[in-house]
Amino acid sequence: MQKKLFGTDGIRGEAGKFPLDGPTATALGGALGDWARHHSPDPEVLIGVDTRESGYWLAQAVAAGLVQSGVRVRYAGVVSTPAVAYLTKEGPFVAGAMISASHNPYHDNGIKVFAHSGYKLPDAAEAQLENEIVLRLQRSTADGIAPDLAADPALVELYLDRLASASSGLAGLKLVVDCANGSASVLAPRLFERLGAQVHAVFCQPDGRNINDGCGALHPEQLRDQVLASGADLGIAFDGDADRAIFVARNGKLLDGDWVLLLCARHLAAQAKLPAGNQCVVATVMSNLGLERALAAEGIRLARTAVGDKYVLEEMLRLGAPLGGEQSGHVIYLDYATTGDGMVTALRVIEAVRWSGKRPDELADELPVYPQKLVNVRVSRRLPLESLPGVQHAIREAEAAFGDSGRLLVRYSGTEPLARVMVEGPDLPMVEHYAHAIAETILAELGAEQV
Repeated sequence: MQKKLFGTDGIRGEAGKFPLDGPTATALGGALGDWARHHSPDPEVLIGVDTRESGYWLAQAVAAGLVQSGVRVRYAGVVSTPAVAYLTKEGPFVAGAMISASHNPYHDNGIKVFAHSGYKLPDAAEAQLENEIVLRLQRSTADGIAPDLAADPALVELYLDRLASASSGLAGLKLVVDCANGSASVLAPRLFERLGAQVHAVFCQPDGRNINDGCGALHPEQLRDQVLASGADLGIAFDGDADRAIFVARNGKLLDGDWVLLLCARHLAAQAKLPAGNQCVVATVMSNLGLERALAAEGIRLARTAVGDKYVLEEMLRLGAPLGGEQSGHVIYLDYATTGDGMVTALRVIEAVRWSGKRPDELADELPVYPQKLVNVRVSRRLPLESLPGVQHAIREAEAAFGDSGRLLVRYSGTEPLARVMVEGPDLPMVEHYAHAIAETILAELGAEQV
């Protein structure tokens, strides 16, 4: 069965509209409840939310379906996605559901489902849930009494205790922390202060609608200004559900996921924690060519996957690689978490910086960055790109022009109605020329609009 509801990061959409409406969320809860009862004689499912105004009622809708299926529910309240993954694995839960649309604006939301392993459900299980959701909606059994949900604060403490135990401390560090008005608002300042850092927290007053709004990992400009003004040692920006982190050095230099992978790969290699005979790090096709070549100079191979943390994770498990991630700052450190965790990433980055004996701004210059241009084209339909002759001709023309000195990637987004064109190479004008040429061809053949 081809999945239609689940994308690369759970079910995603505009809150209140299919598939993020109440009946569908309740149907998902019922389907997940049936799945849970097949995996445990006395199942309990954990639910967490980020700070969106739609989070609580969606959690209630999912809980209604679970209760209807005879499954107990525990509510963590506002937590991060990696917190739900960790607590699901370490607690008595057969599954966990996180209500979040990650880096998307407040009017969107999503539902991510984790198995007791702490990993997101495999494609086969998601397809099974989809089939059951459709049947429940057809039978009009997707209504249920929405239970009141009281957050259990002990769950947050368990998660923070785990993170704190994996750090040697942050004494003497001055940090600016951008919480994106999201999940990190109630987690990150407490953790970093507990570990001894001097913390200046910004964008940590969520009102249900300001999550990711001009702040956080997607908008680090104001964090940069704060770091420069305060002379902080490091700036850290999370996204809405705190599964990714972007950094700003003292001199204002932006440090993305590629920089994190290079720094942390070197640290792991020095500790002999990369697999012997198979020293590799996993990233997606979006990671810069400069990362691949910098790692190669260290004797470390870069294995690439399709865009999406689930694909990164699958390849990490297949290769036995302890480190992988995305340029966006979504980094997976398997020794500490089963999914990307922005706060784990921050702690590991600080540890690696201290090991290096250098400042982050000095380390920033060690990653050669090839000019890269990303152009998004909003589409109303998704014809296979290989079926569009003009697009294929434009791609072949760009590939011939760059040869081995560049890369290009043309794909549809897994979470938004967009075609994405990425071109990378040593010459910026050439990169921009071919990126716009391919995007304009998509516009012409699909009748879409550039964004």
